[in-house]
Amino acid sequence: MHEIVEKHGGRYLSRSGNITTIEGQELDSTLLAILKSPSRQALEAFASDSDYASYGSARQAGSIRNFHAIDDTDIAGTIPYLTAG
Repeated sequence: MHEIVEKHGGRYLSRSGNITTIEGQELDSTLLAILKSPSRQALEAFASDSDYASYGSARQAGSIRNFHAIDDTDIAGTIPYLTAG
């Protein structure tokens, strides 16, 4: 599946089951994947790619899942290398 991510300009930053909670509630997850995408449009193109459909369907049928997008902004506007959000 990583080829489909790459096809849309993205790359995996992690795809791991080694999840350690440092603070707060434990995640109810056995696998966490973090992808970097060049744009929201590219991420949506990946998610709707017909080559991804069978993987997405299997993931949806076999797990409780979440698919979130997060941008690179700083809501407080105090980190200089992030865009103020």
